Amino acid sequence: MERVLLITGGSRGIGAACALLAARDGWDVAVNYTRDAAAAEAVAAQVRAAGRRAIAVQADVADEAQVLRLFATVDAQLGRLRGLVNNAGVVDVAQRVDGMSVARLQRMFAVNVIGSFVCAREAVQRMSTRHGGRGGTIVNLSSAAARLGSPGQYVDYAASKGAIDTFTTGLAREVAAEGIRVNAVRPGLIETEIHASGGQPERARELAPTVPMQRTGTAEEVAAGIVWLLSDAASYTTGAVLDITGGR
Repeated sequence: MERVLLITGGSRGIGAACALLAARDGWDVAVNYTRDAAAAEAVAAQVRAAGRRAIAVQADVADEAQVLRLFATVDAQLGRLRGLVNNAGVVDVAQRVDGMSVARLQRMFAVNVIGSFVCAREAVQRMSTRHGGRGGTIVNLSSAAARLGSPGQYVDYAASKGAIDTFTTGLAREVAAEGIRVNAVRPGLIETEIHASGGQPERARELAPTVPMQRTGTAEEVAAGIVWLLSDAASYTTGAVLDITGGR
């Protein structure tokens, strides 16, 4: 049976690492991206080189119409979805809550929370035995920020990831009897490009001494946790939030 996986925000960082590791574990992969088509296609090419099918599909998860087109493309080109990694997410520049604009907050929650909800909705409609599906698994990307709050930097991002933790718990219980497992990973300080997008390219390295393991993590280390949660080895695991934080 073919196993088709959609990874949102799959053109770089944790998403790209997850695509490559999932391919080695036998998944065909749809690599979603927002802007960088060349990077997404490069990831898809690496998946194909590993012997699996892959497509790169543009869509902004904050736009429902684009999400619907994304899932329709996966249906048509790869077949019925069996896995979803809700990885797409944004940060913003460091700022206190008393300086945050409504536009900033709306963007943060539109991408990080509503986008994850809508993608999960579409995945459940395809996977659930209630809807004639054959089951599947969803992994949401949270963050250690959900526990730490990120004061003075991005409380909005931390709050959006706190919402993902609650969403994971609720959805897991909602669809557990319908053949779908829902879990999350909570990365800590990971060396990816997301820090630069928030205006702090050296943030992970600068904060590394605050981590009990005294180092940052890698995208590959997070991907290993995600792919395990996607696998049959995690067949009795649902509603879990796995910290991959070096003890932070």
